[in-house]
Amino acid sequence: MSDAQASLERLASALADEREALIAHDVDALMRSTRDKIVALRELETYPDGELSGPLAELAEFNRANGALLARRRREVNWALRHLGRMESAPAYDASGRAELTSRPRELAVA
Repeated sequence: MSDAQASLERLASALADEREALIAHDVDALMRSTRDKIVALRELETYPDGELSGPLAELAEFNRANGALLARRRREVNWALRHLGRMESAPAYDASGRAELTSRPRELAVA
């Protein structure tokens, strides 16, 4: 097996692990798989573009699917936080141009 093929297999494995971590909501496994994915991508950067274009296109699609799953998870978390009275930390600027974090608490019940 060539070095390029081994790097492709490492990338494929990292992407599969990333998907499993996203489905299982396993943050530690997600961090490990992301690290492994970056290492494999750096290895693949050393090979000529044309040599790996076919297999990389397939893996790029797998990566996009994982990205869509990650975006959905993020929306779910943001939705839950909003309903628990927490807001995303999006900066806002006041009249003097200073950044400030706006947070409007949400009452969950009225007694």
